[in-house]
Amino acid sequence: MIKTYLSDHIHYRFIEDFDPIFHRTKYINELVRDSETPYVAIWDTDVIIPPQQISSSVNRLRKKEAHFIFPYQYYFLETSKIIREKFIQTGDVSILKKNEGKMKKLYTPNPLGGAFFCNKKTYIKIGMENENFYGWGREDGERVVRAKIFGHGFAHVEGPLFHLTHDRGINSKFHSSRQDDIKMSEVFRIYSMSKDELKEEVKNWYRNK
Repeated sequence: MIKTYLSDHIHYRFIEDFDPIFHRTKYINELVRDSETPYVAIWDTDVIIPPQQISSSVNRLRKKEAHFIFPYQYYFLETSKIIREKFIQTGDVSILKKNEGKMKKLYTPNPLGGAFFCNKKTYIKIGMENENFYGWGREDGERVVRAKIFGHGFAHVEGPLFHLTHDRGINSKFHSSRQDDIKMSEVFRIYSMSKDELKEEVKNWYRNK
């Protein structure tokens, strides 16, 4: 039982779901609603970010320098399986940093996924995650567009993000040939809205809960 491995400070909740497609946006929203902190981190399970970049991100939120912060800038780096295994054996982030030059850059020139920190109240105000995105892909760009329409940009902390290389299953790629078209249509639908239209859209999301 997983609870035996967790400290008393960790809240554990299990939700049984037989859908083979992980509805990531839906479960992120549930976790945010369940959180009790003024700031939240939306964080992929397969990324590593140097601790000083995390500290800097949180400090900037606390100082109200930004409502949304990416704890990295420009460099979304694919570790490779060999470097990933070396890191897993030690947990030493310096191994990743020393091997940056051997890693492939993903989603250039302006990666938008992987991890971000935010003011929880502001995140809720802009609608949190758009649950029309079902399965993998495109929600990161839509979120940034929606935040900008509401008047909030995303700040960056200088430094890399490391993506731990893994095989791509059904929840790490578009799960059907039409998914990219469907999701890009949703991105453009949101992009075309005015601030007032988007506010009404977000209200409808909440009404349907």
